[in-house]
Amino acid sequence: MGSKSPKGEFAARQLVKKRKKFRWHDRYYKRRTLRLDVKADPLQGAPMARGIVLEKVGVESKQPNSAIRKCVRTQLIKNGRSVTAFLPGDGALNVVDEHDEVIVEGIGGSRGGSMGDIPGVRWKVIMINGVSLKELVYGRKEKPMR
Repeated sequence: MGSKSPKGEFAARQLVKKRKKFRWHDRYYKRRTLRLDVKADPLQGAPMARGIVLEKVGVESKQPNSAIRKCVRTQLIKNGRSVTAFLPGDGALNVVDEHDEVIVEGIGGSRGGSMGDIPGVRWKVIMINGVSLKELVYGRKEKPMR
């Protein structure tokens, strides 16, 4: 340790105290200990969440790509927060209607963020009314009438 560190036979408590104090300068330790990421997370640490579709939206992709990515605004049932979730698959927007019940999960970007060229979208839809979105897009299953 540095020159200002306590040394000697009875220095252990002071060394522990000092290390504890300086750990707060570590960004990752601070965020983890104060649970800031869990508090900011709409899913509150859960891997998936149910929600109700509020509206269909198109999100423009980032440069150098030029496309409109099909997404839905979803209100989560557990806490009422609204998130934008991406609809993967060709023609997935035609399957989803407003007031459908969907299950969203993380999109898999780095550090729980957005992925690829879709700005600000951190979630993707995997199920609609209890049926897999993939099955609906491929036409293997029909969407149940609610």
